[in-house]
Amino acid sequence: MICKRLQFLAVLAILSVPAFSQAPLPPQPRTPPLLLGAAWYPEQWPESRWDADLSLMEAAHIHFVRVGEFAWSTLEPSEGNYQLDWLEHAIRLAEKHHIAVVLGTPSAAPPAWLTTKYPETLRTLPDGRKDQHGNRQQFDWSDPKYRELARIIATKMAERFGHDPNVIGWQIDNEYANQSYGEADRIRFQDWLKAKYKTLDNLNARWTTAYWSETYQDWRQIPIEETYGNPGLLLNWKQFVSDEWRSYQKNQLDVIRAHAEPRQRITTNMMGWFDAYDHYTVSQDLDFTSWDDYVGSGHLDPVRNGATHDLTRGFLRKNFWVMETQPGMVNWSADNNMLDKGEVRAMAWNAIGHGSEAVEYWQWRSDLNGQEEYHGTLLGADGTPVPVYYEAQQVGADFDKAGPVLAGTTVDSQVAILQDYSSRWAVNWQRHNKAFDPIDSLLSYYRPLHRMAGSIDIVADTAPLSRYKLVVAPALNLLTPDAVKNLEAYVRGGGHLVLGQRSGMKDEDNGLNPQRQPGPLVDLLGARVEQFYALEKTVPVSGDWGAGENAIWAEQLGSLKPDVQVLMRYGKSNGWLDGQPAAVTRKVGQGTITYIGMELSSETAAQAAKWMLQQAGIAETMPGLPEGVDLAVRTGEGKRVLILTNYAAEPRTITLPKPMENVLEGGTVQSVTLPQYGVAVLK
Repeated sequence: MICKRLQFLAVLAILSVPAFSQAPLPPQPRTPPLLLGAAWYPEQWPESRWDADLSLMEAAHIHFVRVGEFAWSTLEPSEGNYQLDWLEHAIRLAEKHHIAVVLGTPSAAPPAWLTTKYPETLRTLPDGRKDQHGNRQQFDWSDPKYRELARIIATKMAERFGHDPNVIGWQIDNEYANQSYGEADRIRFQDWLKAKYKTLDNLNARWTTAYWSETYQDWRQIPIEETYGNPGLLLNWKQFVSDEWRSYQKNQLDVIRAHAEPRQRITTNMMGWFDAYDHYTVSQDLDFTSWDDYVGSGHLDPVRNGATHDLTRGFLRKNFWVMETQPGMVNWSADNNMLDKGEVRAMAWNAIGHGSEAVEYWQWRSDLNGQEEYHGTLLGADGTPVPVYYEAQQVGADFDKAGPVLAGTTVDSQVAILQDYSSRWAVNWQRHNKAFDPIDSLLSYYRPLHRMAGSIDIVADTAPLSRYKLVVAPALNLLTPDAVKNLEAYVRGGGHLVLGQRSGMKDEDNGLNPQRQPGPLVDLLGARVEQFYALEKTVPVSGDWGAGENAIWAEQLGSLKPDVQVLMRYGKSNGWLDGQPAAVTRKVGQGTITYIGMELSSETAAQAAKWMLQQAGIAETMPGLPEGVDLAVRTGEGKRVLILTNYAAEPRTITLPKPMENVLEGGTVQSVTLPQYGVAVLK
C-alpha cells in the first residue's frame, strides 16, 4: 500500500507539467494485442484536470479511452455551432500519455435544443405519449430529421478525426434499445410489410388471418403489436425493428467510412442476450462486434458469462471487444453489491479466454451528478483511486505480459450451438410453460459441452457449419427454408446434429409447420414428436445417459423408420409418457441427427455431452479438470494458449497434460495451483 501511495503522489506531481507538450507526436498510438480501456468523459471535468486523469490511466496500463458518446450538447451546443476543439485537445493529451482513443457518436443522447426545436424527433411511447428530454435514448430511431441531424454530427466528427493517428476506432451510438410506436413508425412498418409480402392476399394466407377475423383489406389497417397479436404480426414487427436499427446505424456508419481511414474500425456496443432486435442483422455492416458485460447483482457466473462472449463473437464469427464492464459494482440492480476482491480480474480474463481483444471499464471517475452517481468507477468523486483501481492496474499489467503470446490467436471450436432470435421470440411469446426459458435451454447444453470441449461457438442457424464436428440446436423453434437447407447439408456432409426440445415447430412466418416436430427435418430424422407436454412435476428418464429427472417440458417421440435408435425413455408419469422415447438418433451416411425431447438435467447433461462428443470424434480438452476451474483455449499462428481460472472458494491444483510456459508468472510448469479467482495463462 505504501508503494501505491508513493506512485499516486508521483502521478499528482505531473500536474505541474504544462498541459500540452511541444514535442513531436508519435505517428501511431500504442495499441498492443490486448487492450485495457476506460470510458472517459472529459467534457464533464475542467481541462486542467485531464492530465492528472490520463497520468493515472497510464500508471494503470490503460491503453485506450472511449470518449464522446454522450457529448452532443458539448460538441454542438446549438444547431450548426460545432465545437470540436476540446475533443482535439483531449485526443492530443491522451496521445501524450500513449493512450489511444475510440470515438463514440453522440446520437444516444440528443441535446435539449434539438428535441425542443424538432419535437417530432422524440420517440412515441406504446401508450401514445411522447418521450421527454432529460434521459437518453428518447429519440425516434426512424425519424428522418433525427437521422439527418445524427448524420451531420457524425460527419463533422469524421471529417475532423477520420485521419487522426491517435483515433483507432468508432462506436456508433450506445446500446440500441428503444423503438418508437408513432403513426409515422406504423406507416414505415406497413410499407416494409408491403415490400416483403407484395400482396395482402399473400400476407393474409401466410399469417392465417382468417383466425378471429384478422383478415386485412388495406395495408394501413395493420397495427403495431408486441405481446399478444397474430404470431406472424409479432415476428414481422421484430424483424422490422431489426432492419430499422441496421439502417439507423448505416446512416452514420457510411459517412464515417467516407471520411475515416480503414484502420479506424467501427462497432457498436450491444447487450448480450438482450433481444429487442436481431443482432445478426444489425452486426453485418460492422467491422467488429462488442458488448457491455455487466453482472449486476450477485457474482460472476463464468459459464453464462462465457456463453455471452461466445454469442457476441458469433455475430461476425471473429474476435470482439468488451466495450463496457463493471469496475466492481453497478447502480441499477436491486442490490448493487461489490464483486469480490480478485473477481474483477477473473471477469476480464473470462472475456479474453472467449475471444475478446479488449476490456473497457465503465466508467473512469464518479459523476458528480446524474442518474448513475452510485455506479462503480476506478476513481472516486475526489479524483483519487478507489481500491478496485489497483486490481484494474493488475489486469493491465497482465495484458501487457500476455498480449504478445495471445497476438494472432482466436477461439477455434469443434462444437457449435445454434442461436436464433426468431425462435427465441416465438417461444417467449407462447411459452406454454412459464418456466421454459430459451436461454436456459441453450445453457443446459453449453455448460457440460464447454467443460469437456474447451470452447464453443454460438452462431446463427444459417452460418457455415462444415468446420464443426458437432452442432447442437436447443429450442430451434422456427425453421426458415435457408436454415433447413443448411442443416440438411451439414448432416448429409457427415456432420453430427443434435436438436433440442421445441425444435422445428414453426415456419418462417411463425406459423405451425404442417408436419409434426421437427417440421421439415422429420424425414431426415426418421422420427417425430407425437405430443409435447408442459409438466406440472418432474418425470423420471433413463437409458444410455443414465437416470435422472426431467422437468418443465417433455416431448413424446415416435419412430417412423426402422433404423432410428432410442437413447432415453421416460419412466412412469402421466400415462401418456410412460415408457415412451425421450431421445432418439439416426445415422445418415457418415453423419447423424439426434432429437432430444427431454430436458437435460444435472444428472443426464454430463453423460449426454460425453456421448455427443464421442459420436462426433471429439476428445475432451482436459479430462479431470477440478470442479470450479474454468478452461478457455485460444489458438493461432502456431500457438495454443490455455487460460485457467479458479472460481471455487478453495485453492485448486491443475495437472497439465505436458509442461507449459507460465506466461504471467514465468517459468515452465507441469501443474498450477490457483487461489479463488486466480488466473493462469499457459502456452
